[in-house]
Amino acid sequence: MKPRKQPGGQRAPYQQSEVYRFGNVLVDEWEGKVNAWPLDEGLIDYVEASIYGEGGGENLFRNANVIANPSLSIGGKDVDASKIDETLIRALHEIDEVEANVATGYHAIEFLLWGQDLNGTNAGAGARPWTDFAAGEACTGGNCDRRGDYLTAAIRLLISDLEEMTADWGPDGAARAGVMEGNPEQGLAKILIGMGSLSYGEMAGERIKLGLMLHDPEEEHDCFSDNTHNSHFYDVLGMRNVYIGAYRRIDGRIVQGPGLSDLIGAKDPALDREMRAGLEASLNAAGLIKAEADSGVMAYDQMLGEGNELGNSLIQSLVDALVGQTKSIERMVAALSIAGLEFEGSDSLDAPDRVFE
Repeated sequence: MKPRKQPGGQRAPYQQSEVYRFGNVLVDEWEGKVNAWPLDEGLIDYVEASIYGEGGGENLFRNANVIANPSLSIGGKDVDASKIDETLIRALHEIDEVEANVATGYHAIEFLLWGQDLNGTNAGAGARPWTDFAAGEACTGGNCDRRGDYLTAAIRLLISDLEEMTADWGPDGAARAGVMEGNPEQGLAKILIGMGSLSYGEMAGERIKLGLMLHDPEEEHDCFSDNTHNSHFYDVLGMRNVYIGAYRRIDGRIVQGPGLSDLIGAKDPALDREMRAGLEASLNAAGLIKAEADSGVMAYDQMLGEGNELGNSLIQSLVDALVGQTKSIERMVAALSIAGLEFEGSDSLDAPDRVFE
């Protein structure tokens, strides 16, 4: 079974690394800087109030619009935003300890490039005009120079943060040491927690089932660019990469080594076949969503729409496949006699009534 080809650049390589997140504290703490979601985009720039809403609730910075305001005084906090740079946006990130105040990372950049998606569950993604970054009289949206400064600073921070994690997984990196050093059972536990938590609570629950239950396009992972179909597909591919021990680089080369499949196959060949089949089912389900979106027939947010039987069915099939493969991961934990492992859960799967409270 060979790894499938992936398009160059963009988020495909990053999404395949998310399987390492939950079992590794170092990675989980770092992840919030590069992939925090969902976000209250009014913190960063102008928004369409009729879509976004006026009230901030408990988030005092929800409508701060840092790009338009060189100085801010909110909730007793004074913020000097006269110079938009890496220091400022790092300080704004999750300000007031509100997770929705996302100022850095992929999704902040996504919003700056695409703007709000004002189409609901109808066709169309965000459509920010290029003139929002234009100089002089061509500028639209106001503050084009500051918007450009914000985008530049966010991109520089993202590159720096990705370089940090690359080093952490390098030969002398802390993340690698955390898996390789000490009791081998602890290393295996981290791998299994990563697969199980991403598969169940994070993907099947928070990123997919919740949006389907609410039929809410704001709950899709890449809601500005309509790239969610790719994010889901490459997350699933990342789990399979870990299991079979192979990864296809952007340049086409395959990095290969021992995978969990080798270990499980030696202990319980039937379970290995079951796990491979489960991963393939999830990948196929994600692939059907990806094919539908890539064809231009129906984007992921359209699939979420209430009454869209085909779209809802495609998404539910992926949820079912991910839940099914999680059960196989639980059986792997038992086969390896590793005690005390708990995977991330989600109300949308474990207590759906709470979602509507």
